Amino acid sequence: MNVAELELLLSEPTAPLVDAMRQLSGDILLLGVAGKMGPTLARLARRATDATGVQRRIIGVARFADPAVRASLEREGIETITCDLLDAAARRALPATANVISLVGQKFGTTGQEPRTWAVNAWLAGTLAEQFQSARFVALSTGNVYPLWPRESAGPTESDPVGPIGEYAQSALARERLLTFFSERLDVAMAILRLNYAIEPRYGVLRDIADAIWQGRPVALGMGTVNVIWQRDANAMVLMALAHCGVPPIILNVTGAAVSVRALAEGLGRRLARAPIFSGEEAPTALLSNAARATALFGAPPVGIERMLDVVAEWVAADGASLGKPTHFEERSGAF
Repeated sequence: MNVAELELLLSEPTAPLVDAMRQLSGDILLLGVAGKMGPTLARLARRATDATGVQRRIIGVARFADPAVRASLEREGIETITCDLLDAAARRALPATANVISLVGQKFGTTGQEPRTWAVNAWLAGTLAEQFQSARFVALSTGNVYPLWPRESAGPTESDPVGPIGEYAQSALARERLLTFFSERLDVAMAILRLNYAIEPRYGVLRDIADAIWQGRPVALGMGTVNVIWQRDANAMVLMALAHCGVPPIILNVTGAAVSVRALAEGLGRRLARAPIFSGEEAPTALLSNAARATALFGAPPVGIERMLDVVAEWVAADGASLGKPTHFEERSGAF
């Protein structure tokens, strides 16, 4: 599989998503589109919309530090706008659309850049909510807002207490609080999606584990269990959440199965024909999420763990490209 084929796989619309896009009105503005999930989300929105025959603009906004990302999106019928969202004048010049999806956030590099992390994750979120108060507004958050949970459990639901560990997670919770404040104050219909962990061959927990196995490095077992979801399936839920925005915001855990890190490593090791090396022991708690509410709304994620393991192992064994952004899923102190 080459990169072009992978992009097609990651942007293949599901039937429920096509139905949702057929019923959705208005254009879609994607803020922070050049990150890890944004390009495939934009392509998925474009292809799902095209499958309906509906005329809709898909507009991606980012700084586009890599011009190739912008060029590839435009080739596929996605309009792009170069904008630093921290620049007030540039931000105010963005078009008003019926649907806004905010992928804006800073996680990696938080340590040493705490003020910027809070500005991007919290202050900017409130500013965007105020600017786009006439839109349906979906914002990506993170399962990191939860405390570590007993790893033998199903994980916390949206009604369980939050308990963010570290400044990244704290700033993510601040984002949620500001979004909720502006939703209720300005009557902005919103959905807040707590995501962890989206998987594709170039990035994600499975790529991190596969790289360690392939390179003969130990796989850390401290965070003994993780939730994983195929990135296309996560992106489909992001788009379908536009139909469920409300005041106050609906909050949804967006993820898939909880699987032990040891089992994931063993499954990848079999596929890579290399025995994994382990370090440490499984702690009694882990960062988990219970996605039963999202599953009830959108259905179970179509791509299961075995298929994810197959695709990631095949990609790594073929020396497939990496985004070079480890997830640090094993981090238990909240320092990123």
